[in-house]
Amino acid sequence: MLELPGTPTAALVPVTHHGRPVGAFVLHGGRVRYRPVFDPDRLLGATVGVLAVGLAAAAVAARGRRRPPAIGALTMGPGGWVSLKGLPAPTPRAPRPWWARVLRARRLVIER
Repeated sequence: MLELPGTPTAALVPVTHHGRPVGAFVLHGGRVRYRPVFDPDRLLGATVGVLAVGLAAAAVAARGRRRPPAIGALTMGPGGWVSLKGLPAPTPRAPRPWWARVLRARRLVIER
């Protein structure tokens, strides 16, 4: 027990856990009160945890707002033609020629 300076009726009993101070019992005026010690490591740990959860929530929210592109892959062919993958085939602007209808010809599609 330690005597507080200036007041002979008050006493201070420190409380430690694994060699670290965690609080103290204060005896004053016939009453006993426990006073915890401020632990900056505990505050830092809580702050880091809250920050990590906040960053994870922001990343999930940002990922959810991202829209897929309107077209798939855009590639340029050797003759200057452009291929847009992911879009439906365009409808022909002109009617099919008579010989294609007679022969029931199909478009040549090369698959890779």
